[in-house]
Amino acid sequence: METSVTPTLLAADAPALPHTASNGQLLLAVLLAIGAIVLLITKLKLHPFLALTLGSGLLAAVAGAPFDKLLASFSTGFGATVASVGLLIGLGAMLGKLLADSGGANTIADTVLARTGPKLLPWAMALIAAVLGLPLFFEVGVVLLVPIVLLVARRGNAPLIGIGIPALAGLSVLHGLVPPHPGPLVAVDALHADLGVTLALGLLIAVPTLIVAGPLFGRLAQRWVGPLELPAETEPVDTVKRERTPKFAAVLATILLPVVLMLGKALTDVVIDDPKSTVQRLFDFIGSPLIALLAATLLGMLTLGRAAGFDKGRISETVGSALGPIAGIVFIVGAGGGFKQTLIDVGVGQAVSEWSGKWHVSALLLGWLIAVLIRLATGSATVATITAAGIVGPLAADMSTSHAALLVLAIGAGSLFLSHVNDAGFWLVKEYFGMSVGQTLKSWSVMETIISVVAIALILPLSLII
Repeated sequence: METSVTPTLLAADAPALPHTASNGQLLLAVLLAIGAIVLLITKLKLHPFLALTLGSGLLAAVAGAPFDKLLASFSTGFGATVASVGLLIGLGAMLGKLLADSGGANTIADTVLARTGPKLLPWAMALIAAVLGLPLFFEVGVVLLVPIVLLVARRGNAPLIGIGIPALAGLSVLHGLVPPHPGPLVAVDALHADLGVTLALGLLIAVPTLIVAGPLFGRLAQRWVGPLELPAETEPVDTVKRERTPKFAAVLATILLPVVLMLGKALTDVVIDDPKSTVQRLFDFIGSPLIALLAATLLGMLTLGRAAGFDKGRISETVGSALGPIAGIVFIVGAGGGFKQTLIDVGVGQAVSEWSGKWHVSALLLGWLIAVLIRLATGSATVATITAAGIVGPLAADMSTSHAALLVLAIGAGSLFLSHVNDAGFWLVKEYFGMSVGQTLKSWSVMETIISVVAIALILPLSLII
């Protein structure tokens, strides 16, 4: 049984644009639109929301759309994407904020590190980052984890890069491959993939990828970069001594609740596969991403907020303050959905489908390559995921549930390839760890590339098995 994140507007529901452009004209339109988006983001420093909006208009104009309908598809795609993904991003941000402000993140870190010897520190940091990375956006995770990494490095007299790379890898792998992060969510929605199956396969691919790019590569990166001087202040900024802190079991249960519910839905769909079954209908409801994240957020108010001693006003303030910082993310994701819908409505997706059939290119490899190129050009993993999903979307129409999920993962893997100077994450890592540009390239950039290559190297043979 195949379901998507939420019902979305299909191309047929959008205002129709003419499909009379030749394949050559469509190719020119795509190249000009993507080139314009890249130029506006990288050279003119325009906000990605505005760049994607202008790029969509240019795409429709070059493809031959009437002047009065240039942005009709963009508006439709924007609304459908925000309606399906924006709510999930908001709930994820609320859960992440509760986790950070309540001290739940430190509870996880302290508990794991207390049971870990010096030799296992890199593996412990990878585990901490992976667990905390489930509900947290990458940038928030970095801000939250780096002080913990610095603290562990000082207390354990451990090399900073040796434990820092596993932590960064844990966050990055989850960010690119596992819902409910924005990129995978948008790709699931665009390709009408099953979220539970994507989540299960994403975790399956994420574990070995994290092992290779995290603790194993961390040893090599440590030799390449050399010793780094620890900042004078390495205590996490949020380790205020509280009278009450959340319990480890409660924090872990809250973080894993949406994962368990969504995986339960996927398993029930496979085992029962009867839409009339009461059990399956129940799991379809509680395992839908909106209900699963809503349940985790409400539970977090008790297991995180109340457990930390927050009163009702403090909990409300914490939850509310999570929404402001993510407004930009929601608008970028929505604009990406608009660009995706424009690509579909002018016929680009159908043209790519025809080219793929003639050239006998694997859809998974094609999606990965397109995401890689856009990632290298724009520096944005989210923009790369959204654009690639829009271009190869029609290829998923006749795919099985598992292969559609693998296409989502292939695109997500490509979106992580070689973070460099046009990526905000590159500079965030560089400054936090006090590295030079060269050291950041040899550690962070190589780590991102390893994640991308190892993931696609696992995805392609897995597609032959399932």
